[in-house]
Amino acid sequence: MLLSATQFSTGGTCAIHYEESAQWLHATWSGWIGHEEALQGAAGYLDQVEAHPSAFLLNNNLALRGPWFNSVDWLRHAWLPQAQRLGLRYIAHVVQADKGSDILSLTQAERMNGLLELQLFHDLAEAQDWLRSCQQQPSTPSGAASLTCRQDS
Repeated sequence: MLLSATQFSTGGTCAIHYEESAQWLHATWSGWIGHEEALQGAAGYLDQVEAHPSAFLLNNNLALRGPWFNSVDWLRHAWLPQAQRLGLRYIAHVVQADKGSDILSLTQAERMNGLLELQLFHDLAEAQDWLRSCQQQPSTPSGAASLTCRQDS
């Protein structure tokens, strides 16, 4: 179910769906997204998650172009604590095709404060499979946040 679709002046979009059958939120970014658009889209996720709580987020950047985010500090210190407070525990992040590594600066997992697991993928189907496997686990992540980058095989 489509929760929101934002068209930015740059021509890029951010659409947020709640996939009832999978029980996760799915953010799809496409086109050119600059810093301000990324902030607006990420904040839009927080607005939607209150109405459709989920511990799982599929963040799809395959069709994204441009710098996307140059404010990992904002993600880490503003967005992430809010997302965790709202119940987010697992993020499957599919990196943008034209770069292949758009948020690898988050590899310093100890800076991610709290119990959250983030996995990076180059393939949408693998990201979906990983989220499904997380749903089969009996509890939320334990210990510090972790980050793993998976390569297409």
